[in-house]
Amino acid sequence: MSIDLLLGLQWGDEGKGKIVDYVTNDYDIIARFQGGPNAGHTLEFDGIKHVLHTIPSGIFHKNAINLVGNGVVIDPVIFQKEIKALKKYNIDLKERLFISRKAHLILPTHRLLDAASETAKGKAKIGSTLKGIGPTYMDKTGRNGIRVGDLESENWKAKYRDLAEKHLSMIKYFNVDIQYDLQELENEFFKGVQSLQDLTFIDSENYLSKAIKDKKSILAEGAQGSLLDIDFGTYPFVTSSTTTAAGACTGLGVAPNRIKAVFGIFKAYTTRVGSGPFPTELDDDYGRKMAKVGNEFGATTGRPRRCGWLDLVALKYAIEVNGVTQLMMMKADVLSGFDQLKVATHYEYRGEKIDHLPYSIEADDVKPIYKTLNGWKKDLTKTTKEEQIPQALSEYIGFIEEEVGIPIHLVSVGPDREQTIMREKKSREVV
Repeated sequence: MSIDLLLGLQWGDEGKGKIVDYVTNDYDIIARFQGGPNAGHTLEFDGIKHVLHTIPSGIFHKNAINLVGNGVVIDPVIFQKEIKALKKYNIDLKERLFISRKAHLILPTHRLLDAASETAKGKAKIGSTLKGIGPTYMDKTGRNGIRVGDLESENWKAKYRDLAEKHLSMIKYFNVDIQYDLQELENEFFKGVQSLQDLTFIDSENYLSKAIKDKKSILAEGAQGSLLDIDFGTYPFVTSSTTTAAGACTGLGVAPNRIKAVFGIFKAYTTRVGSGPFPTELDDDYGRKMAKVGNEFGATTGRPRRCGWLDLVALKYAIEVNGVTQLMMMKADVLSGFDQLKVATHYEYRGEKIDHLPYSIEADDVKPIYKTLNGWKKDLTKTTKEEQIPQALSEYIGFIEEEVGIPIHLVSVGPDREQTIMREKKSREVV
């Protein structure tokens, strides 16, 4: 048996949580492979909105095991809040939520380091979520980190104290005014650790290897988006982990030849949170309408998202880097009411017309070249079948498929689990 992979193809916020929840019935195991509580996966069903940050998005399905892999960094405080929010649903977390012993812990001082570093950058800040993600991954690669498996050792608190003291000395180096009460932060942290210790810790790579041999179906769930990848994203305005398909191998301990289908999720337009280049960004009424109708605010930070036209140059790049086999288009309903739509098919890069993502996509280097398509007026939120889709939307979908060479398998027309259209195979064939 092999593993399917689901990930975002833009700058995050594509709607991965909804789709993982939607397809979970097809899988025995949902495995999160990277990132931390800087992610916010929003699920809506039965009239209720749920936001998950670290726990995989299959947790509401009683027949699925949810696994937090070794590539994830865990904040025990935020994790405890997620667990408390799930209590009313009577989910047996001990039996259905497993944590890799090799996953790293976010300490309170990691968050303080994050805040100090970002403050020191001033106007050059990268737009960190200030969750301590970057400093935790730095300790991981620097071989200083504390892992979940350390919590099973009697001396883990001594190891914690040594690392926390090192962080405090580093904070002084930044010479910025960061106000904090470490005692209060640590009290919350240790309570969170106690909640974490009530769950099931596993050697996840061994668990998944056995699951594959037992022919279990597995879906690897990514966080953030491909354009935020530490290597292939818009560096330095990126996250600190590998958000592309390769991250599933290193973040779960599975071999590349175990990956089968790669589901790539993208919005019908483009958004970005925080700093960084954004060639198709709209600072006009179109962009403001997208933001308002799409409720474009970060699920984790609450920050407003920047909005712009769909960028096919960037999308094709993400498809190639990840080896995407099927596409899923989200938020098609948000574009209802636009008379015309624009799609960036090429860039003018330093005076040359190109169709690939160059080293720099800063505004001084890149100008998008657009193709204009017809818009549609129909409210899509009650659409349930492909034949109900307006002609202009069908043409929009077909144009994207033709440009990128990958079929769009699913179209989302609203945030709820039920507002999802699966397309007929014959209409998804792309030559």
